Amino acid sequence: MITHTALPIDLQHPAFAGHFPGNPIVPGVVLLDEALLAIADATGWSLSACELRSVKFLSPLTPGVAVVLLSEVLANGSIRFDILAEQRKIATGSVMLGTVA
Repeated sequence: MITHTALPIDLQHPAFAGHFPGNPIVPGVVLLDEALLAIADATGWSLSACELRSVKFLSPLTPGVAVVLLSEVLANGSIRFDILAEQRKIATGSVMLGTVA
């Protein structure tokens, strides 16, 4: 089952000041942070136990554009996700519950 979750990107996020002045884009780390928080909230996983298996950034995102996370639990227990702005795919990847040392 694919779940849809709106990702809140704070327009006052301090990363916008340096990423890039006059032509801001949402840094990939901010997108991943919000995606992982949403996945952890939906699954009950601890963020410290999550292991990113793959991430690919496909398109830049400007501040103020609505973003949605589509996620799906796969048979192997990993979660595949896509981050979308309208119909445009911003990023894609997968995360798995890892082992905590």
